[in-house]
Amino acid sequence: MQPGRFTELFFLDEVTAFAAGHRPCALCRRNDYDRFCSIWADIHPGQKGADAIDAQLHEERVEPVTRAHVLWDASYDELPDGTFVLDGRDPFLVLGSELLRWTPAGYVERRLRPTGERAAAVTPRSLVGVLRGGWKGCVPLVHPTASKPGGRPSTSL
Repeated sequence: MQPGRFTELFFLDEVTAFAAGHRPCALCRRNDYDRFCSIWADIHPGQKGADAIDAQLHEERVEPVTRAHVLWDASYDELPDGTFVLDGRDPFLVLGSELLRWTPAGYVERRLRPTGERAAAVTPRSLVGVLRGGWKGCVPLVHPTASKPGGRPSTSL
């Protein structure tokens, strides 16, 4: 990674990028970045600009001593669509009434979303707040493999 340059990372889809703790690019997705910043400002008054956002996201996704990925306890019932959770060692996308198992090639398994249970949330809290705040990407937010058979989306983000 080059200091002072864009992050040279690319993801399966936007919800995967959010789970990894990344925001929309201010250069190549300016309209989404501006909209993201507007939602972010509602959640974090006084935090402005990419550096402040990136610092907050880094703090929420990396444990400072061990450098381990930070997971947090959440209720399945309160998680918005687009959030990632761990079930055992496998990452799953919360989408409507389902959990979709993530792989580098796409989503390969569906399960019913548990109700009244707790989850190990992967997506940083602030990005869950953005998803809860009405984030709707102008590009496909979720990889096409998240669609139900016949090409119908499970739900719209």
